[in-house]
Amino acid sequence: MREVLSVHIGQSGIQIGNACWELYCLEHGIQPDGYIPTEKEDYTDDSFNTFFYECKSGKYVPRAMFVDLEPTVVDEVRTGTYRHLFHPEQLISGKEDAANNYARGHYTVGKEMIDLVLDRLRKLSDNCTGLQGFIIFHSFGGGTGSGFTSLLMESLSIDYGKKAKLELAIYPAPQISTSVVEPYNSVLTTHTTLEHSDCAFMIDNEAVYDVCRKNLDIERPTYTNLNRIVSQIVSSITASLRFDGALNVDLTEFQTNLVPYPRIHFPLVTYAPIVTTEKVHHEPLTVMDITNACFEPYNQMVKCDPRHGKYMACCMLYRGDVVPKDVNAAIATIKSKRAIQFVDWCPTGFKVGINYQPPTVVPGGDLAKVQRGVCMLSNTTAIAEAWSRLDQKFDLMYAKRAFVHWYVGEGMEEGEFTDARENVAGLEKDYEEVGFDTDENGGEY
Repeated sequence: MREVLSVHIGQSGIQIGNACWELYCLEHGIQPDGYIPTEKEDYTDDSFNTFFYECKSGKYVPRAMFVDLEPTVVDEVRTGTYRHLFHPEQLISGKEDAANNYARGHYTVGKEMIDLVLDRLRKLSDNCTGLQGFIIFHSFGGGTGSGFTSLLMESLSIDYGKKAKLELAIYPAPQISTSVVEPYNSVLTTHTTLEHSDCAFMIDNEAVYDVCRKNLDIERPTYTNLNRIVSQIVSSITASLRFDGALNVDLTEFQTNLVPYPRIHFPLVTYAPIVTTEKVHHEPLTVMDITNACFEPYNQMVKCDPRHGKYMACCMLYRGDVVPKDVNAAIATIKSKRAIQFVDWCPTGFKVGINYQPPTVVPGGDLAKVQRGVCMLSNTTAIAEAWSRLDQKFDLMYAKRAFVHWYVGEGMEEGEFTDARENVAGLEKDYEEVGFDTDENGGEY
């Protein structure tokens, strides 16, 4: 078995978690109370045990944890449609929140809860026969999402050193933001988790809003709309652990193929086709079409232009009726395009996964039912744009030392701000250097 533990931290982590587990249950035919209807039992294979464990009563329980420092969002899970699915001990909430303050989530309020969380995680991991790793869902901007996550990642590195730790992080969008101190929290959490995370998939709300507006014609997307799209991505990334296919990709394979240097582990996520029920009958959606769509900026989950950067590696995760021959033809066409540039030290550049389970859609959701889908994880130097935007905002605020007293008051030192800022500036530099080509003598120019 290759079990994966999902940890959902803070408001955004938990709300994405709701959408993900809703989708997993639909994909595996598990009802909201955790049971599989008797007529379906003969058809199911047990590969979803990577994400669910079975109790004596025949109930399936997610291998997941929901953690927040305040109760409101976790209470929504406790009273929601899937309240019987989760073990009550897996839903952990504190009494006072982190108030959008990294220092509260990391030093003061978070410190009180970390032992309890690690204890419950140990219980979950003892349940596994071959734990493969963790997927941690959180936001960069919130207090719990940034502070508590980085505290947890540090502890996981000590307790489970060799296990894969993947993040799915909601990244501050260029124009819209839900909190003023987002740049501080993001830079601080990036600095702290950089060496503890193996791979981080970033998603920014603005990019997903645009996807909703352009592809799904939703004028005013709600978080539910956004989370349903994100859950499709997460499902594609984990599908190979839960279903069989021609080419299976597991968590460690992502890292091997997408992370050329330990610090450069922020792949850009793209998903296709994102199409409404009205339009789906008028589009061919062949393997070629959906592969091309992945290289269009309007399907991306982070606002940046890959045409300004170079690709180091692409991981194409297909699902549905896809055969290797079509994939190879599509990739050959992509490689011949001038607009899509690879760094010269990575000539092949493509990793492919094929899974036979077509994408499942949530009833009453926005996405149309399609025969095949693809999720592309690409490591491109263009994502450095996102870091430089973040640094710029950080600098504007930190030059005036605005809001810094809130962090210092919670036991953080001002030096940590400058350390974090230098580290993220170093990350930008790393991306810049990776984009350089080598000359004949092996030097760089």
